[in-house]
Amino acid sequence: MPKVSRDSATQGGEFGPVVDRSDDLDGYTVNFTSFSEDIDATPLMKGLPDDRCQCPHWGYVVSGKLIFRYADREEVFEAGDAFYTPPGHVPALHEAGTEFVLFSPAEELRKTQAVMMKNMEAMQAG
Repeated sequence: MPKVSRDSATQGGEFGPVVDRSDDLDGYTVNFTSFSEDIDATPLMKGLPDDRCQCPHWGYVVSGKLIFRYADREEVFEAGDAFYTPPGHVPALHEAGTEFVLFSPAEELRKTQAVMMKNMEAMQAG
């Protein structure tokens, strides 16, 4: 049976206050992500349909708190919560000290990550 852990993951890296380690398992990407400061990822969604993530995710919050914003509501997930975020969300807050495990369809996630990286590079360029 395929498996991956934070320590065995071969992709990802350190992106300032964000550490992300990931690997693909049978069409799904498993991310192990942690934050050393509060992060609002809203600006990274610019350019996606409706400026919202269109990739569904399933996850588990190991520590801290996440807030996802939708057109009609916000959802808060805290340590110990398993969660599902359907397409059309914005990761509005990843609180400092938050760590989570995320499962996402790999191809859909790659499309989203390409836009996020482009936006991150533009923000760093000033």
